[in-house]
Amino acid sequence: MSGVKPGAGAATHQRRFDAFVDQPEFPCVGARSALHTGRLRHASHGTMGSVAAAQALRRDLRAFSEEFPDPGNQPVSFVALFDDVFEDELAFERRLWEHLQVVHDLDRQEYAWDATVSDHPSDEQFSMSIGGRAYFVVGMHPKASRLARRSPMPCLVFNFHNQFESLKESGKYGTMQNAIRKRDLALQGSINPVLARFGESSEARQYSGREVPADWVCPFSGKKAHV
Repeated sequence: MSGVKPGAGAATHQRRFDAFVDQPEFPCVGARSALHTGRLRHASHGTMGSVAAAQALRRDLRAFSEEFPDPGNQPVSFVALFDDVFEDELAFERRLWEHLQVVHDLDRQEYAWDATVSDHPSDEQFSMSIGGRAYFVVGMHPKASRLARRSPMPCLVFNFHNQFESLKESGKYGTMQNAIRKRDLALQGSINPVLARFGESSEARQYSGREVPADWVCPFSGKKAHV
């Protein structure tokens, strides 16, 4: 017996992720705010792309959505942490979309796509829908070229799409984006080229964090729900 208690690995993952976000130079002010105000939720899901991990993500996001039916303008995020090891950004990107596809293929048996967003990843209004609710997804992993995405372990961060809309309406979104860009520039010496302003291009191009070429085609397929 190793002597490690059940859940100890998950707790270690969470502590390491929180410490990563809590670094003074970490650019994403929204994630830092969620951490410091107790509005950051996370869970360890094992192997990215597996059915078990996809089911766990669906379950946890349902609970997350129920906890925050109206998140308001105070940042809130859910982080799915994984045990995988990826050799490079491309390998992570492939698995990210494989995982989201498995999640969607299971999810569409119960839920329709969030009607406020598009289910086509090339559409400017695309956003990932799980449990009938839209999310902006941020992929992070140790091999990321951008330091802001170089988390201690692979993870997927889920942010409510409707919260971005609310922030835009309040005028806070632009302020937050400018702060993130300034901090990213200070951290890495350049602004992340994949950070388009919300709604100006398909957010699918931003999910993995890799600077995808102009002719990149998202491998994800949003299929009709069986509900």
